[in-house]
Amino acid sequence: MSEQQSLTSEQVEQFLLQHPDFFHEHLHLLEKLSIPHPSGSAISLISKQLEIFRSRHHEMENQLTALIDIARDNDASFSRMHQLTLALLDSTNLEEAVANLDSVLSDYFLTDFVAVRIIKASTDSAIGNLFIEPGSSDLEPFAKELAANQPKCGRPTLAQARVLFGELAPEVKSCAIIPLLFTELEGILAIGSREEGRFHYSMGHLFLTQMGEIIGTRLITLMQQSQNDT
Repeated sequence: MSEQQSLTSEQVEQFLLQHPDFFHEHLHLLEKLSIPHPSGSAISLISKQLEIFRSRHHEMENQLTALIDIARDNDASFSRMHQLTLALLDSTNLEEAVANLDSVLSDYFLTDFVAVRIIKASTDSAIGNLFIEPGSSDLEPFAKELAANQPKCGRPTLAQARVLFGELAPEVKSCAIIPLLFTELEGILAIGSREEGRFHYSMGHLFLTQMGEIIGTRLITLMQQSQNDT
């Protein structure tokens, strides 16, 4: 066969692309074909195709599993936020709100410690340390968090833990500190755990920010109601 009559690799490739069923009618050729393997050995075309198909199948399975996990996590997050909202709506005053927060965050969010600190001149409250005077030295450990107005996760400093959790401070191995900065309310929400990795510094802030907005909005309403009653 002359050079002009010889098929180029490009022509063979185009032919196979145009006739994907070619090997269905010429199965015997598969026994003679081989594809170089990265290790240097040769494997049949069918084996190579199966390897690719299996790889793609596993990749698709992994993607599907990841999507299912995300959907499951989203459902769980929605359910927890729903319970949190109901607990806040069921509160008729600040004391009930803090008590309900402690209960729902422990039961549905699996936290060990909850602290709410409202930056305001002290008023009568059945909850000790609920209010922190503006300009108090107790606010100094939270200067960065309040200035950034962003949740912070990780191990709290001892000074932060003492302000938030009092005598239980040494037991807190990780926590989320969520600034509550609104026109009608300034404060701090903290959720702590005895597990060191429960609230990690790399955690996303969106969920915590939304939680802070829900809690802060309800606290504002209850404070306004309390002022109107007096």
